[in-house]
Amino acid sequence: MRLFHYHLVTSKVREVEARYLGKLGFDLIARHGRIGEEVTSFEAGHGWEDLDRAGFKLRLTELERGAVNVVVQPGQWELPRVDHLGFALDEDEFVETLARAEVRELRIQEHGGRRTFVSTNAGYRLELHPPREWLDDLLEKNDELRLAELQLRADDPELKAAALGEILGVPYGRDSVEIGEAVVRFVPDGPQGRPQLYGELFV
Repeated sequence: MRLFHYHLVTSKVREVEARYLGKLGFDLIARHGRIGEEVTSFEAGHGWEDLDRAGFKLRLTELERGAVNVVVQPGQWELPRVDHLGFALDEDEFVETLARAEVRELRIQEHGGRRTFVSTNAGYRLELHPPREWLDDLLEKNDELRLAELQLRADDPELKAAALGEILGVPYGRDSVEIGEAVVRFVPDGPQGRPQLYGELFV
């Protein structure tokens, strides 16, 4: 089981995007959105000035480095909040995780057979992926960069950690969850609902 992805929501999309591209050395995969009624995407090489002139309305930005994928979406919060965390699972882990979610009567949504979302009832969702060729290709870049720790500020760290650990069936403590080589740590004094991005440790 691997934590490889997280999806952020913020009113400061361009600033957050610039941090990943400049300070953290991520690559821009694409900016997805619309021009008028037409759905379109722009890969690296198209600056914001060009997109603004074209009337481009952003839906989300996708960024990647090594075995880490980050999506940034426009929203109401200045400090980024986490909509969902993305996990790569083997077939057995995928089936067992969905079974635990069903026992807990959690909402499960499938999107076109490519992605499965599970509500945690703790303010954020999980995006679950069984083995996929594109995902294997991404995870093979583990030596380039991987996520070692994700720190999220939350109103109730114990609840947030327990929800994640119990659904995934992995070890967890009072405020942290161990997922393979990574740790998700919930720190106190955060907002209600979606947890706020507090810190990242990459190796």
